This record gives sequence, C-alpha cells and structure tokens, in this order.
Amino acid sequence: MDAARPEPRPIAPSRVHPFEVAFWIAPLVAFFAFPDRRLFASQVFVYGLFALSLDLILGYAGVLSLGHAAFFGVGAYTAGLLARLGWTEPLSGLVAAGIAASALGYAAGALVVPGADLSRLMVTLGIGFTLLEVANQASSITGGVDGLSDMRPGTLFGKLAFDMAGTTAFLYAFTVLFVFFVFARGLVRSPFGLVLRGIRENARRMPAVGVNVNRRLRAVFGLAAGMAGVAGAVLAQTTQFVGIDTLGFQRSAEILIIVAFGGPGRLYGALMGVTAFLLAQDYLSGISPVYWQFWLGAVLVLLVLLAPGGLAGALEILYQRARRGAWRR
Repeated sequence: MDAARPEPRPIAPSRVHPFEVAFWIAPLVAFFAFPDRRLFASQVFVYGLFALSLDLILGYAGVLSLGHAAFFGVGAYTAGLLARLGWTEPLSGLVAAGIAASALGYAAGALVVPGADLSRLMVTLGIGFTLLEVANQASSITGGVDGLSDMRPGTLFGKLAFDMAGTTAFLYAFTVLFVFFVFARGLVRSPFGLVLRGIRENARRMPAVGVNVNRRLRAVFGLAAGMAGVAGAVLAQTTQFVGIDTLGFQRSAEILIIVAFGGPGRLYGALMGVTAFLLAQDYLSGISPVYWQFWLGAVLVLLVLLAPGGLAGALEILYQRARRGAWRR
C-alpha cells in the first residue's frame, strides 16, 4: 500500500510548465500523424479521465477503493439508457451521467469514509458487486450480459456525428478530458486540495485545525464518482455500446493498477499510467495473444521495485537530477 501514499510535496506554483504544454500538444500531433488510431486514442482519453477520478480519492485523499467501476458503469448506463429512450444530445447526457454517479458516490461515501483502509476496500467492493448483480437481474432495462447495443447518440452541436473513423470521438473525448483535468488541477492546488493532503497524511490531527474530515472526504468521493460517471458516459457515447463489465471488479482492479503504475498523488501520473498501460497492452497482445499478461505483469513488478512512485515519480527524480547536474556545470 506504500505506492498509494506518496511522500508529501509542497504545492507547486500555478504556472504552466513547458512540459505540460508539450504533453497536451502531443495528442493533437497524433491526431494527424496516426489517423487510423483515433478510436484507440479516444479510449485512452476515456480511461485517462477514469484514472484521474480515482487519483483524486486515492492519491490525494488516501481513500482506497476496489469498486470505483460502479460509478463508471452508472455513468455509462445513464447515458446509454437516455440515448435509448430518445434523449440523444451528448453533452446533456454527460451532465445527467455525472449527476447520477456523483449522487451515488456521495451517498456511498457515508458507508465508505468512516472506515479504515480494509473496511473501505470491502465496502467499495460490495457496492460494485451489488450494482453488477442489479444490472444483471434487470436485463429488460440494462440488456444483462448482452449489454445495451441499440443506443445511438446524436450529433455534437447538430453537426459532428460519431463516425467509424473516430474523428469526432477523438476530439470529444480529448476535450472532456482536458476540461476535467483543468478542474482537477485547480482543485488539488486549492485550499480544499491542501486539506485533502493533510487528511491523507494524518487524518486524526486535522480536526484540531477545524476540519470536518468525513465531510471533506464525502465531498471529494462524490466529485470523483461524478468524474468517473462522465468517463463512462463518454465511453458509451463513442462506442455506442454499454457492457455489464463496465461495473465489474476487473475494471476497478485494472484502473487501480493503472493509477499505481503511473504514480498516485500526481495528476499527470494517472494520465501517463493509462497511456503506457494501454499501449503496452495493445502492443504485447499483438505479439503474444496468449501470454501478453505475463509480460505486462513482469513490467509492473519491475516498475514497483525500481520506481515505487510510478512513472511520474521516476520522471520527476530524473528531472531533478538533470537540473542539479546542469546547475553544477
């Protein structure tokens, strides 16, 4: 669990670093350089937002969760069912999905927040299993194991349709990710974010400075759930399908691994973790369709041993060393 509790660092200034500019320009370059990979890239953006939402509660607030896919799936089903019923406008579908997932997350927070790490894992896991079984039993509404496949989202602004080439899906998912990243970046640099870090480091001392720990944790849990719901809605709208696996344990465990892989407590770590994980999964499964999980697992083990802070932590260390070396010269 050490990877879930990074060493405390001072809040960085709000200025934009040149590396950040390059980070966000890179996908736009890929849009033109790899037109046949736009659909894949849109999935990277979706899971990037999903990982970002988990990083808020895990990396910044220190709340462990094995059921975060429950909110992802609720958002996906909300957008899918609305489109199935005739409410096909994508942006309003995102809003509805975010509200539904956030309300569920805030309510679930009353059960999750008061406990310790182990009880939080068990409660979030139980919530995920419960929603999965509800979706499975309500097959007349959710499609059960067959999923929702008869949903057709409308066009964006009445002009941009979700085509097979993935052009609209790429731009749509990228824009949603960027907007929520800016929101999350501002949140973690605000006094609220500072309080979350204090709770992560020592929740017992925070009431001494007037902080209602449970209230703050429930608030961030609801916000993170809403972001996960929006990610699920984007997935539903861009793929025009919602599977029951969006609520499953495997998806929760996978996104937890991705956040640890990228480096919790660093927003860019979540995005780097998603990109590296999905690219490695795509590449290794193409080389060895049977044994790709073995090689991916080996990479994860090596990363944990060599860089406990994840990809972002390793890059941060290398950058600091390079700066010190340049200063000495």
